[in-house]
Amino acid sequence: MARSRNPWLRLGLDAWSLGLEAGAVMGLRTVKIARGGPAADAEARRMISEKVDAAVALQTLALTGALGATAPRMAGKTLAHYRRKVRANRRRLSKR
Repeated sequence: MARSRNPWLRLGLDAWSLGLEAGAVMGLRTVKIARGGPAADAEARRMISEKVDAAVALQTLALTGALGATAPRMAGKTLAHYRRKVRANRRRLSKR
């Protein structure tokens, strides 16, 4: 007998994991911005433009149907979209 799987459990864990990683990025960004100077200004500007760009890109995916047709699929693709952005920022901000 096939076991049915609840996709929302996996999505909940993925969202929790993304939240942890986003928290780390917020900490790294806070440190960079708190140092002040031109690098802080550039990071603040970059942060805002990245957020706007990510939201517009996600909206485009939603409007074109690229996120899928079911709620779990859409949620999973949305998490994956933001996870890529968060991971790229964590890698970039972790470099010294």
